[in-house]
Amino acid sequence: MKLSVKGNSTTWLQVRRYWELLHVLVERNLKVRYRGSFLGVYWSLLNPLIMTGLYTAIFGATFASYYGNSILNYMLAAFTGLVVINFFSASTSQALSSVVSNGSLLNKIRLPVSIFPLSMIAANIFQFAIGVLPLLVVMTFVNSKSLVNVLALLFPILALILVCIGIGFFVSALYVFFRDLPYFYELVVFVLWISSPVFYPAAIVPKVVQPFLGLNPLSPIIESLRQITLSGAPPDLNLVWGALLSSVIILSLGWACFQLWRHQFMDLL
Repeated sequence: MKLSVKGNSTTWLQVRRYWELLHVLVERNLKVRYRGSFLGVYWSLLNPLIMTGLYTAIFGATFASYYGNSILNYMLAAFTGLVVINFFSASTSQALSSVVSNGSLLNKIRLPVSIFPLSMIAANIFQFAIGVLPLLVVMTFVNSKSLVNVLALLFPILALILVCIGIGFFVSALYVFFRDLPYFYELVVFVLWISSPVFYPAAIVPKVVQPFLGLNPLSPIIESLRQITLSGAPPDLNLVWGALLSSVIILSLGWACFQLWRHQFMDLL
């Protein structure tokens, strides 16, 4: 019985140290990233706002018919798509190099390797929560007048975070072995962006192509977020569960690859 208590105490102490280290790394990432910056974390909101204005000016009149003949609805739909793809791109791209860039530290101090990609994504979660999330909450409440929809925002956002963590683990591990990965990953992000219904409605995609676009893990997240935020209707559980299921699968695969390969990291760092 004493051994069990000691074991539980040791596990709790490890978890506590992990979270303390995560907090330190996230704080360091944010300070380095926005040192001397005027807007700080709010740059994460400015980018999608500018791009939304650009897309609305170019495509708003063309695609407004798919959004109740309202350019405003198109603008809000484009904004929700952009915040998803921007969060994914920033989080996973920063996580990609996190293990290699901390190789010298790992060679000196014994640390959990998984903390580095996770800290990059956690820093972007903080940015999202401060900059983008309040605006999404206001949009949702104005359109739906329902606190249920506001609370339901957490599910597609959680799905997005899980996808980013899974991909972040995978690419950060892969980068240890293949140092030219960033160039290829830029192409992957572009393909995911162009195959996501960000600035165009999913309805215009030919039926022959739709099954291939369905493989994009960001598409169900965007569609679920838009349905909750813009439709004014109660959350569509099919969309929500579809986004969550695919995100859990991606997280599991990413974590499995990371754990399988991490024993070879120190020989290559």
